[in-house]
Amino acid sequence: MTTYGDMVTLILTFFILLYSFSTIDVMKFQKMLFSFRGAIGVIDGGKTFEEDQKVFSGQTMEDAGSSRKQTMDSTKVARKIQSIIRKHGLEKEVNVSINQRGVVVSISEGLLFQAGQYELLPEGKIVLSILGEIFREIPNDISAEGHSDSIPVNGKGIIRDNWDLSALRSSRIVSFLSGSADLSPRRLQSVGYGESRPIMPNDTDYHRQMNRRVDLVILS
Repeated sequence: MTTYGDMVTLILTFFILLYSFSTIDVMKFQKMLFSFRGAIGVIDGGKTFEEDQKVFSGQTMEDAGSSRKQTMDSTKVARKIQSIIRKHGLEKEVNVSINQRGVVVSISEGLLFQAGQYELLPEGKIVLSILGEIFREIPNDISAEGHSDSIPVNGKGIIRDNWDLSALRSSRIVSFLSGSADLSPRRLQSVGYGESRPIMPNDTDYHRQMNRRVDLVILS
């Protein structure tokens, strides 16, 4: 019992160390947890951790871990999007980057919407249609995330503040992607962040223009 207790304590310490890292791969962590569960001789019976814990798609954690092998190569997808953006001369309006969440396609406000409005412009629909073709080739979920600057909106009508504006814009994009771009609604989510997540200080017109954007995140 003493040896067994020492082993369990070391395993617990090991997982706490992993969790303390800022960029932890959740699926790998879960798969490792299942491996240790079998290694220390936990007897199968009743409801298991895998059966009890569900991911958004309705899969078990174990199923999600195995299906992750079929997801995108982030670098390859980012390069493909960058190539298409350059081909259409949209480098100033569209930026592509990779972070721990996945591939982030940031589109400036002027390409998608008129100032203070949430209805898509014709040129914005063209860009979203092009991106939709790429999104259909990969199985990953897409998060449309609206952002604004710190200047208060007019406050009249349906748009009362920057939260409303960013949320309506992201929902319009999700609606377009699920309709005209023919993406499954189960793969899409709409988020409005308002002015809460700027990429630059709201101290100049240029910086505020950079903050007024929509991020299409191909979630890894």
